[in-house]
Amino acid sequence: MPYLADLERAGIPTVLIGFDDQDEFLKQEALTIGVPKLRYIHGSRTMRGPADVDSFLDSMFDGLTRPLTAEEKETGMWSPQEPRILFEGTLEEAEELYMQAEKLPGLLNATYARYTDGLPIVVPTEERVEAMLKGTSHDPKELITLHKDMEGYVAPEAIGSEPMMKKGDAVRYMPMRRTATVEQVAVNAVMAGCKPEYLPVVLAIAEASAGTGDGRDGQGFIVSGPIAEEIGMNFGFGLLGPGNPANKTIARTCNLMWRNLGGAIPTVTVTSNWGDNPAVNGGFCIAEYADGLPKEWKGLNEEYGYKKDESIIMTTHPGSFGMGQHFMPGVYRALQKDGHGAMARYLDVKGVPGPHNWLEYLSVGMWAAREGGVTLMMVPEMAQHLVDIGFKSKDDVYEWIWKKSFEPVKQYRMRGAPDFATNGWRSIERTSGKPWLELDPDYMVPAGGNSPRNNLVLICGGDEETCHRFGGGHGAAFSIDAWH
Repeated sequence: MPYLADLERAGIPTVLIGFDDQDEFLKQEALTIGVPKLRYIHGSRTMRGPADVDSFLDSMFDGLTRPLTAEEKETGMWSPQEPRILFEGTLEEAEELYMQAEKLPGLLNATYARYTDGLPIVVPTEERVEAMLKGTSHDPKELITLHKDMEGYVAPEAIGSEPMMKKGDAVRYMPMRRTATVEQVAVNAVMAGCKPEYLPVVLAIAEASAGTGDGRDGQGFIVSGPIAEEIGMNFGFGLLGPGNPANKTIARTCNLMWRNLGGAIPTVTVTSNWGDNPAVNGGFCIAEYADGLPKEWKGLNEEYGYKKDESIIMTTHPGSFGMGQHFMPGVYRALQKDGHGAMARYLDVKGVPGPHNWLEYLSVGMWAAREGGVTLMMVPEMAQHLVDIGFKSKDDVYEWIWKKSFEPVKQYRMRGAPDFATNGWRSIERTSGKPWLELDPDYMVPAGGNSPRNNLVLICGGDEETCHRFGGGHGAAFSIDAWH
């Protein structure tokens, strides 16, 4: 639809082919991107292709050849003025207001919360929001904007086909592309249960669009730098579990901002069939264990050109293709201590104590049913073992993983996602510089993304030798210190 909007603004009639169960979403999306009278027709989810096309072909040609009316030529970004949802009244009345829910037909008449993520919240009274705002020096009325140019960063709210985010651009929150002020973010931080000292992290997340999207694709955030320890984040044992107030409440603000700043309503403004990915349901915000890094390796902040004493958040996609690991802790321990167990048998080092390259074992089948890079979340001991066998930098690890993902074009063509990524196999393949359709079937291409930095290594966790992995890699980085 963003591309259609560009054509409509140029006076070129377009027709969107959608499904009848998405009518409300299409109306809201067209209104939001400034082409409220965008023409659209219905296709079928189940009818066979030729019959489906025959059913809408005449309507499509009519829509493409009929000149735009004056009403259809009207454009402009729809930007409703959202009222402040701070409430004056008794606490009981406020709780009743904020916990309202309404039935939605698309949810089979199940209810959906109007202001919350479905859980009880801290009521954002004037006094509580004022106390929260003490966590930043920024004016409450200040619009959330980018603090630096973000060349190459594809913002989720981008309308054009080649979005470029520049310093000073207002951040828009999906799916309704709304803007927000510092105070509005602070309101959501109060609702989530945050403390004022967490606010700079929340504001940095807000600068990164707060993980909002048109379907909640599983975005989360990783904190790197001294603020993690300063505010008491858990980056050790059990960091993915419950109990730590900083991790849990900061993460929860994403869900609340998606609802309150982005205007997300399933089947109305959002079409994701399953909703939030389970990995980020409730939010996802964890921290790097800087002191656990091998001395040869850089922290995430340094990888992005920041200093070791600067704090950042990085976007990630922990829900992408699921989370998991290949081995139990004891299997890894047996390999490194004595050269025994399944990993030792696979690596053919039976009876030979470590260190050994356990990535060889971990990479087996890594791209069997997925494409793109991975994030490896490992404990310090496992990182040190990689250094001991020759991975003197994280870049060495990224390069090794990326090269492992290469496979013949004839195998790569069996995957589904590249049909879209390669523009129907008509675009240029990066590693060769040739059109995809001209490549030899045995030419090797990466299933693991366009570059080694599609991968990421994160050091955190306790003493048990485990390595979680999830889809993602190097996302966009945003300064937390800029929001102090």
